[in-house]
Amino acid sequence: MQTGMNLASLLDALGVDLARHEGGDLQAVSPIDGAVMARLRADSAAATEQKIARAQAAFEAWRMVPAPRRGELVRLFGDELRAHKEELGRLVTMEAGKILQEGLGEVQEMIDICDFAVGLSRQLYGLTIASERPGHRMMETWHPLGVVGVISAFNFPVAVWSWNAALAFVCGNSVVWKPSEKTPLTAIATQALFERAMRRFGNDAPDGLSELVIGGREAGQALVDDPRVPLVSATGSTRMGKAVAQRCASRLARSILELGGNNAMIVAPSADLELATRAIVFSAAGTAGQRCTTLRRLFVHESVHEQLVPRLKKAFASLPVGNPLEAGTLVGPLVDAAAFAGMQAALSAARGQGGEVTGGERVSVPGCGDGFYVRPALAEMPAQSGIMHQETFAPILYIVRYRELSEAIAWNNAVPQGLSSSIFTNDLREAEAFLASSGSDCGIANVNIGPSGAEIGGAFGGEKETGGGRESGSDAWKAYMRRATNTINYSRALPLAQGISFDA
Repeated sequence: MQTGMNLASLLDALGVDLARHEGGDLQAVSPIDGAVMARLRADSAAATEQKIARAQAAFEAWRMVPAPRRGELVRLFGDELRAHKEELGRLVTMEAGKILQEGLGEVQEMIDICDFAVGLSRQLYGLTIASERPGHRMMETWHPLGVVGVISAFNFPVAVWSWNAALAFVCGNSVVWKPSEKTPLTAIATQALFERAMRRFGNDAPDGLSELVIGGREAGQALVDDPRVPLVSATGSTRMGKAVAQRCASRLARSILELGGNNAMIVAPSADLELATRAIVFSAAGTAGQRCTTLRRLFVHESVHEQLVPRLKKAFASLPVGNPLEAGTLVGPLVDAAAFAGMQAALSAARGQGGEVTGGERVSVPGCGDGFYVRPALAEMPAQSGIMHQETFAPILYIVRYRELSEAIAWNNAVPQGLSSSIFTNDLREAEAFLASSGSDCGIANVNIGPSGAEIGGAFGGEKETGGGRESGSDAWKAYMRRATNTINYSRALPLAQGISFDA
């Protein structure tokens, strides 16, 4: 078995002592062939509490380390990722099922956010604000927040943690990470690489700065409910995000939520159809449709519909579906049987709502008998019906004709989710209308590129049931810090604001 042959050497190269974690009921299963790669011990409630306590103690020391020095630790971690990109990327593929190029790309995202965070460590700037009182100065300063809880999903098992952790570390925080129970090995390997970086960094990096909690829903709830965790960043389903938001709100803690995406693209009359076709195929079929930014809804102008849809059918039918570790594969497996069942239920619903479905069947892959491989599906719909308002985490692309741009934008905005969106057009007016305040209501709106494949330099996140949180670039760092407004009186008088007189 290919996954088993490589696992021990990969983990050894990544510095993982698997014996420290083995011996429990939590199975790490490869989507490639359904093989159990390891049986791990889940952390008990007591163990989780101890890890949070260590993280709290680490925070109290780490916040005193100058921010540029904190950035040096993240730089060293980036070096470890560069040195082990091949091994960690391959492990991502084995445990999450995405093709090897995407596994390597995920590690590159981690490297990129480390580079971003290193520069950020010298730019955690505040403001100087004009005071209405003579001889006074106002300023705004940013301070470390505390223990940051990170709950990540299977589809980006390490990159999303790094978006949060790299910023949290340079901002002076400690991190407790609860990865998806479907992808514990990649988390263990990432933690091992970070511990290597800490050893190289020296004594300024306190024990407990990065803690890893292995387990299921109970472990996540313990992290979310702990009063020592002022911020929880959670990535996953809208159902999960609502539960996290409610539990955090009950103790007035902060949350960063990156939840469901039900992303659309508009193909306008002036679109470059060759460019659009390439973007559609990658955005809809990449990662076997298991990205939060996967293209799920396609609105095609009636004037180009008959040219575009046959191209898409041909492209989807010819996509190489197979073992994601093998060169040439572009579509790997769904994560598990439940994902396959969800896809088939959605396709059945689409047919029942008048859709014409092409593809979607299970594909047999030699040597991967227990993996759930599928042909990406196209569903030509008479209108945007009920099934299109739901996010199905699988490679299904719904196609609807449109006549007026205004109706396509309205359809884009009509679903509960609001993560990513795009338009293909060479008409400046259409592009600007799509990006305007009356255009797409999503957190990401693109022109002439697909909705997936965001760069780390921009803030990542969406609106409505996507959660409203922002991670990664731009000024997302501010969520990981607390803001203080300071007023300094350097005069010998004590004037009050608003001209109030209060003389005793």
